[in-house]
Amino acid sequence: MKMNTRQLTLAAVVAALYALLSYFAGIFGVAYGPVQCRFSEALCVLPFLFPCTAPGLFVGCLIANLLSPYGPIDVVCGSAATLIAALCTAKVKYKWLAPLPPVIANGLIVGGMLAWFEAGFGPGFPMAFAYNAGTVALGELLACYILGGLLLAALPKIAFFGDMMPPDRLPRSLS
Repeated sequence: MKMNTRQLTLAAVVAALYALLSYFAGIFGVAYGPVQCRFSEALCVLPFLFPCTAPGLFVGCLIANLLSPYGPIDVVCGSAATLIAALCTAKVKYKWLAPLPPVIANGLIVGGMLAWFEAGFGPGFPMAFAYNAGTVALGELLACYILGGLLLAALPKIAFFGDMMPPDRLPRSLS
């Protein structure tokens, strides 16, 4: 993906904001673990409006996960889940579906990582996976559909961002 200076800057700002918001959520104890609701996950809807933000989300998540109590596995798995979700979100055609890829990717990948961390791949894995996938997906659902939904509603109305959005994502008043 070739990016101009403005798009690269937006991706960098998103990376910094994601990391900062994740650390802020960590203060309240909701950034890591089976019950998590990172405020930063609201930013995962941005590739719907700005495909150039996908790499920024990945880098921001990677930075945030450097402080994860789960160590390198969370840096790899959590960051991969965010990258997969961001790339899929950029391809979604309808705004109401934009929050869904982060919910699914994080629920499955981070939920699986947490289950493996807790139970290994032994007999307790399926139950641990069901619990962790469900709680992580629920946190994602809240962050992406509520907070992310606010971003999806507000950002297209700001003329400054108009030329950075794909034409099919612009409101009629800006197109």
